Amino acid sequence: MATNPLISIVSPVYKAENIVPELVKRIIEETSKITENFEIILVEDGGPDNSWTKIEAEALKDNRVKGIKLSRNFGQHFAITAGIEAAQGDYVAVMDCDLQDDPIYLPILYQKALEGFDIVFTYKAFRKHNFLKNITANAFNKVFNYLVDNKDWKSHSNVGSYSMLTRKAVNAFCSFNDYQRHYLMVLRWLGFNTTYVEIEHKERFEGKSSYNLSRLILHAINGITSQSDKLLRINVTIGILLSMLSFLSIIVIIILYFTAGFMSGWASLIVTILFSTGVLLTSIGIAGIYTGKTFEQVKNRPKYIIDKSVNV
Repeated sequence: MATNPLISIVSPVYKAENIVPELVKRIIEETSKITENFEIILVEDGGPDNSWTKIEAEALKDNRVKGIKLSRNFGQHFAITAGIEAAQGDYVAVMDCDLQDDPIYLPILYQKALEGFDIVFTYKAFRKHNFLKNITANAFNKVFNYLVDNKDWKSHSNVGSYSMLTRKAVNAFCSFNDYQRHYLMVLRWLGFNTTYVEIEHKERFEGKSSYNLSRLILHAINGITSQSDKLLRINVTIGILLSMLSFLSIIVIIILYFTAGFMSGWASLIVTILFSTGVLLTSIGIAGIYTGKTFEQVKNRPKYIIDKSVNV
């Protein structure tokens, strides 16, 4: 009689055809130190290369390797969701496919879960990126944590998607029905007993990240607006401050006019109009983003579509 695996390892795969064999090999080596009863779920996220062919080849060698091919590129967080929803293990680990998340930490994450933690996060003291990217990433993390009112992660700003969940946390995650989602923010919202494990950020096994500047900005906007309305509240605060400033400016202008004959010039008027217009357009844009997310949610479309699967 078939039994559920003890551990499921979920990894979204995108443009990683030459990494898949090494990824599977290392996961098997490390997970076998815990148990032989495990599964590896590789979710191919509609990439343009031959990653799915490599996943199928690995699945033929070992039926513990399972593959899911999405019908198009839905994005990392939807690929993770597809893998977690297919996972049958009592414990589910999530890791990136580029091997910067080293599988050697899987036994450590599992031991932490056995200590009673439902969600085990990992964080990097230093990321293996260039100097400029590390500086901008740290700045973004601080702003991001502020906007999502993230008080718990201030000491662990480089928290990544490499994590392990108990079945209780997995079931709660699967019940989360938001169309717009960010994996780590969903876990944070769930609560439960959590802990953090420091890991070393490895060099990428091959190639380069598919996240360019525009995708990173979009990723940040989606993460913030899907989990927090603080941007809207900041807009209200800015509006109140500008109204107060305008009122005070009117009083000052009236006083100067009657005491020194002061008359404001065209330059100050144009600057004021441009500044106010910029604030208004930004506010309208932020409100539009939230409205758009509501529109996407009420359409009630599936979060992803599965094209093919193997061993699932």
